[in-house]
Amino acid sequence: MPELLAAVAALVASYVLGSIPFGLLLARFIGGVDPRRDGSGNVGATNVARLIGKRWFPVVFFLDAAKGAAAVHLVTPLAGPDVHWLPLARTACGGAAVAGHVFSVFLRFRGGKGVTTTAGVLAALAPLPLLGAVVVFVVTLTLSGFISLASVLAAIAVPLLAWWWTAPSELLWFSGTIAALILIRHYTNLYRILRGLEPRLRAHRTPRSRGAARTDPPDAPGRGDHE
Repeated sequence: MPELLAAVAALVASYVLGSIPFGLLLARFIGGVDPRRDGSGNVGATNVARLIGKRWFPVVFFLDAAKGAAAVHLVTPLAGPDVHWLPLARTACGGAAVAGHVFSVFLRFRGGKGVTTTAGVLAALAPLPLLGAVVVFVVTLTLSGFISLASVLAAIAVPLLAWWWTAPSELLWFSGTIAALILIRHYTNLYRILRGLEPRLRAHRTPRSRGAARTDPPDAPGRGDHE
């Protein structure tokens, strides 16, 4: 029973940790802007950097990734390193952190797209599949110029690479579920790619003035952003 309570406490704590909108907090504190209303409407590093300066991109990226990595290690001191279900609990805590980032309790169960937080989880759980996914991301982005497409293909590559490296079953389930979630969160981006409306990374973009009307549906992920 104490082990079960420790696992439940770690899951709840991981979800709350993942829910912390670091991008929103920094944007408000540094620039006095709300990334949910300005720019693309996304609370991730790309949109925050667009609003308050490029130097803040690595800060937000690191914080969003760190909360995923921290969640993986959160259950160990609570349950103890010798618990037989610890690998499953670590994976579940990572998934809870990603869920918190995407469906933040502090943002009325809305949030980012989960790519950066997932990268943090994989850095702690499966660095080799993550490294392979980074290669897929870089190659796709270089050839296409679409961050969204690169993010989706990198997410799909993770479970395939995890299977290739004979990863534990819980990691296969986690990476497959997260890949499906990221694919769903990028559906508007993929639709715009098919219609030729998705902005490329290297294309010049005219900054949207504050308060300007957005063309995306209210529940659509941010344009071109992938966190």
